[in-house]
Amino acid sequence: MSSDVYSPGPTSGTVVDHTGIVKQVPENWELLLPGDAALTRRVKAAGEHYVVQERKGRRTFSRGVWAPADTIRQIAATLLQERSTDSYARRKVADADRRERSQAEYVQEFHAAVVQFLEFHPRYSDLAHQLAQTVTTHATPVGSGTVARTQRIPVSQRAEAAVIAWMRHQTTGYDDMVIPRVRGQRREVRRMLARRSHALLQTYRRGLEQDEHCPLRKALIASNSADS
Repeated sequence: MSSDVYSPGPTSGTVVDHTGIVKQVPENWELLLPGDAALTRRVKAAGEHYVVQERKGRRTFSRGVWAPADTIRQIAATLLQERSTDSYARRKVADADRRERSQAEYVQEFHAAVVQFLEFHPRYSDLAHQLAQTVTTHATPVGSGTVARTQRIPVSQRAEAAVIAWMRHQTTGYDDMVIPRVRGQRREVRRMLARRSHALLQTYRRGLEQDEHCPLRKALIASNSADS
C-alpha cells in the first residue's frame, strides 16, 4: 500500500512530491476533501492513496486524500448504512457527553493552573480570578488553536503561555506594531513584551498599589465590556 504525502499541484488532478516533481493523479481517482475523519481513515486503510497537505507558515493544512473513486463510494455507502442504525446514534450521544465532561474538567484544571501561575497578593485575589476566567474563556475552546489546547507541554506551562499571549495582545501595542521582516525580529519583540508582562504581573504578586491607568486593569475592563 502506498501512503505518500504530496502538496497541491499547479493544475487540477496533479500533486507535487517532496522533490518538487509534479505528478498526475490516476484518471479513476477522486479527491476526498477533509471533514469526515472516519471516511478518510477507512479510505486511507483500504489501499493506495495520496495524502495532500499544504504548509502555510508554521502550520500544515490537510487538503484531502486522492484515492480510487470506487473505493471512496463503497466506503461512504457502508458508513452511511452504519450511521443510520440506533446503536450508532446512541454511541454518538455517549461520545458527545464524554467529550463535554472532559472539556469541562479541562477548563477547571486550566483555570486553576492560571490562578496558580498568577499567584497574586491576597489584596488582588478577585482580580486574579477575573483574569484567569478571561484567559480561560479565550484559550480553552476546542479548536481554538491556542497554546492551551496543545498536549506537548504541561498544563502549568500552557497556563503561563496563555496569560502572556493574552497580555501581549491586550495590554501592549503589539497588534499595531510595524515589525521589520527580519528573521527573528518578531520573536525578539515577543520576548521583550513578555518580559514587560512578567514585570507587570510581579507588581500584583507583591501587592503594590495600582492606579486606574494600569494596562492590565484597563484590558480587563474592556474585555468585560465587550462580553456584556
